[in-house]
Amino acid sequence: MHLIVAGIGTEVGKTVASAVVVEALQADYWKPIQSGYPPDSDTNTVRSLISNPRSQFHAETYLLREPLSPHAAAAAEGITIDPARLVAPQTTNSLVVELAGGLMVPITDTYLNIDFVAQLGWPVILVTRNYLGSINHTLLSVEALRRRNIPIQGLIINGPSVPATESVLLSYTGLPCLVRIQDEPLLTPTVVKRYAQFLNL
Repeated sequence: MHLIVAGIGTEVGKTVASAVVVEALQADYWKPIQSGYPPDSDTNTVRSLISNPRSQFHAETYLLREPLSPHAAAAAEGITIDPARLVAPQTTNSLVVELAGGLMVPITDTYLNIDFVAQLGWPVILVTRNYLGSINHTLLSVEALRRRNIPIQGLIINGPSVPATESVLLSYTGLPCLVRIQDEPLLTPTVVKRYAQFLNL
């Protein structure tokens, strides 16, 4: 099973969600584009949270210094991202791909994250988080995926539960909640493994 982990925006918990999915499937992990490196490395973060012996962590295609959207971070270094280089690594294992930012984030001036998702053609797990405006951001993300006939595996909901928000998301979209991840005071492989046991894929 190959899956893409996308968020409704930035800082919604894609990397923790990715770690849970990787652990549940004992899958490989690939973050094609990492900006803000160093110190940011989602690959290293996920690796540190995984306890199974099977998962492999594939190198990023682009490591960009500025903590900006890929097109802006690349431009700051005089780099032009070539979408043709964004080729998934070969593996006989399941693969979890974590996007850089939300679906409509530009990779180049003419190529968005959602274009890359459509190019891969794999189901998307959409990560949402309860905040003012998250219903709008979630529903817009779902609509964007469905307009392009991109399959959606379900939602991962991060942070404190807000039943009024969650009921709207689940009833309006008809998507399942795959797992709810609380704000943990300390993230460890044990915590990630516990959530992985509840992941409903």
